[in-house]
Amino acid sequence: MKATSLNLRAALVSLIIFCVFIGAWQLSTSGPSIGGASSGMTAEEIEYAKMMGKDPGAEKSTGFPPPLEVAKASWGHLSNPFYDKGPNDKGIGIQLAHSLARVGLGFLLAMAVAIPLGFLIGMSPLMRKAFDPFVQVLKPISPLAWMPLALYTLKDSDVSGIFVIFICSVWPMLINTAFGVSAVKREWLNVASTLEVNPIRKAFQVILPAAAPTILTGMRISMGIAWLVIVAAEMLVGGTGVGYFVWNEWNNLSLTNVIFAVLLIGVVGMLLDLMFAQLQKAVTYVE
Repeated sequence: MKATSLNLRAALVSLIIFCVFIGAWQLSTSGPSIGGASSGMTAEEIEYAKMMGKDPGAEKSTGFPPPLEVAKASWGHLSNPFYDKGPNDKGIGIQLAHSLARVGLGFLLAMAVAIPLGFLIGMSPLMRKAFDPFVQVLKPISPLAWMPLALYTLKDSDVSGIFVIFICSVWPMLINTAFGVSAVKREWLNVASTLEVNPIRKAFQVILPAAAPTILTGMRISMGIAWLVIVAAEMLVGGTGVGYFVWNEWNNLSLTNVIFAVLLIGVVGMLLDLMFAQLQKAVTYVE
């Protein structure tokens, strides 16, 4: 009952904050419009502007788009998200699918490397000391710093984006897996040794269940970093993806579409985090 009441109050506070934010946004963008573009133009300049497809009599806005304008643009994108009118004009659903595919593939490759290697490091003090210098040197390197090397070596922007996701996702998973494995209670391992449980069975039936919450924490952190990095990577390599969509709309000076994409990136990141949070709850146990 208390938890339900707390959730309701939290939802109410969130709604109030959202309304205040939208109100402040609306007030800050509702300043007076600047006079029509035709003011101060000669008749020849007005005629030339019309020939170029521009409306010289239109009023200029104050700059930043108001919430209603962003809402209209968002509805336009979400009502037809999978259209394809050429390389530079694809629906937001297609762009999002490309980004999620790159993130998913890079993340799976990171899992395939980080979890087994984390088990090895966590179970062996020798391997922990041997790998520690490499981890400490490579971990702080910005993922985008790898992009030039990836483009030069791999010769493909899609593969380079996947590599960047891999290299930024592997470290949180590796470190958390090693920590979770090394933190398994000695009593449980001693019981397994007493029962002469073979190493493979001990890894899957004793160590993995005990370390699973910590491993999921590392995976959750890695996914957040991966989604953060792919947007920046797609701005650099171009082609497809949400990051490319943001950069392309900025080049077109369409702030409404940029704001829509920023909000979409935040919502998708939140959903990915919630997914891993639920998985984390599913594997967490009470001693």
